[in-house]
Order: sequence, then C-alpha cells, then structure tokens
Amino acid sequence: MNAPALPRKSRQRVLGKPTRILPLVAILTAIVVAASGCATGTDAVASGANFDFVSPGGQTDILYDPPESRNMIGVLAGPDLMADGSDISLTDYAGQVVVINLWGQWCAPCRSEADDLERAYEATESLGVQFLGINVRDPQRDKAQDFVVDNNVSYPSIYDPSMRTLTALGGNYPTSVIPSTLVLDRRQRVAAVFLRALLTEDLQPVIERVAAER
Repeated sequence: MNAPALPRKSRQRVLGKPTRILPLVAILTAIVVAASGCATGTDAVASGANFDFVSPGGQTDILYDPPESRNMIGVLAGPDLMADGSDISLTDYAGQVVVINLWGQWCAPCRSEADDLERAYEATESLGVQFLGINVRDPQRDKAQDFVVDNNVSYPSIYDPSMRTLTALGGNYPTSVIPSTLVLDRRQRVAAVFLRALLTEDLQPVIERVAAER
C-alpha cells in the first residue's frame, strides 16, 4: 500500500562551504527511510536519522559555494521518456544552468512537488535555465508518461528505470533519495543539492542566483 502524500516540507538552508557526500557504496547499502523523500519504488517514507548515509549532519539542502569549490558530474545521457528512439544528453545544454530532478511516478513527494518545479522552470527559462528530469524505478514507461501529462510537465526527462544513468553522479552525490534535485551552474558544476521535495520559493531563488553568476 502506498504511503499518503507528504505535507509541504519545512524550509532548510545550509550555507557556506560544500559538504562532502559519502561514496556511492555507502549510499546504496544504506536503508534510506526518510521524511523528506521516497527511498524505493514502494513509496517508502524515510526517517531523518539515517540521512548521515547521504549527507553528514542530516542536511537536506547543500549549497556549494564559492563556485571554485564545485565539482562536475560525469557524462549524463539516456533515452527521452516521451520520444521513443530519441536520446537526451546533458551536453545538449552547454552554457545553461541545468536543474536535474530525480523522480518516479510511484513517489508521493514527487507528485507534490511537480507543480512547484514547473513554476520554477517557467519563471527562470528566459534566464538560460533548462530543467531535466530523470525518471527512475518505473518499469512501465506508459505510467511515467502519464505522470508527465497529468502534471503538465513541460521539460524533458530521461527514462532510466534501472538508474544506470545515475552513474554519471560518480558516487559524489546521492542517488537513493527520491525526489532529489541538483542545480548545475553554466559550467555544469554542481552548485546545489536538495534531498527533499521542493516548493517553488525554495528552488527559484537558488536558480536565479546561480544564473546570475559570471
């Protein structure tokens, strides 16, 4: 039985130097059950106590400042969820701020944040910002496509039921907390990571700040 949709999340801010994330092997062996997201395709809801596996100190918002302290992710590419036979690559968005959102149609917090992400995208697209979803753990492609249509999501998503695409994160950023959102600057370095469902007012100011960087 699916867990009920989670309430809107309280806002957290973690400023200053970047926080190092533990290696991928620790992430994948952890049993993540946290109040800020779904751990697996069973819509499991998690407890903050285990967040040390993905973010020391239980942080769910991590801002990587100053810019020179940021790291790049690896090659990120995969099949377009909505267009059979077409691929999407992060390299398609060179010079843009890219917001990557990990989601699944089975995940209640993903449903709750979908309209907030879309509003943030529409508000910042003119600044040279691109959103890119990565759909994970959805073996039935049509159900994931229905999620996009039903929630009026206008930005593309990579279809990645096996989560193989996420090897591009290189073990430096969590892949087991769904939803998660990464904000990449124009050099495609990781500027922020959010390990929870987001409100427009949480995400949009971070995107605008990163987009204004020179």
